[in-house]
Amino acid sequence: MKSVRELEQRVGEEVAVSPWIEITQERIDTFARAIDDHQWIHVDRERAKRSPFGGTIAHGFLTLSLLSHLSERTFSFSERKMGVNYGLNRVRFTAPVPSGSRVRARFTLQKFEQLADGGIQVTWATVVEREGSDKPVLVAEWLGRHYY
Repeated sequence: MKSVRELEQRVGEEVAVSPWIEITQERIDTFARAIDDHQWIHVDRERAKRSPFGGTIAHGFLTLSLLSHLSERTFSFSERKMGVNYGLNRVRFTAPVPSGSRVRARFTLQKFEQLADGGIQVTWATVVEREGSDKPVLVAEWLGRHYY
């Protein structure tokens, strides 16, 4: 998809699926340091082996924060000057993301709205899935604004 305007005709459709990305322990540890959240289930490999998950899992907020990266790897709008994250209406962390697993995002366009300042606001029903699992790991209603 090359144009933000092309989205206007796609409301109600799954518009794109991102590439898979790996959630490494290094990524989890780096995120833990960045937000100062060192809970053992994320960073203590030995203790986490005895947990119900059998190993460390990613922070839910790490998975959520990857939406921008997954989106940028999925969409390219040539005429867009700027895109901004406008927020979230709803977020649920529905399953764990074990270290070493791969995730991707599915983007279904819920709304396409013209803004008074000339921009466009899009609302995505976003589902992040883990490879090999039938249950999503995150579901979110995500809002973005685009200016061109």
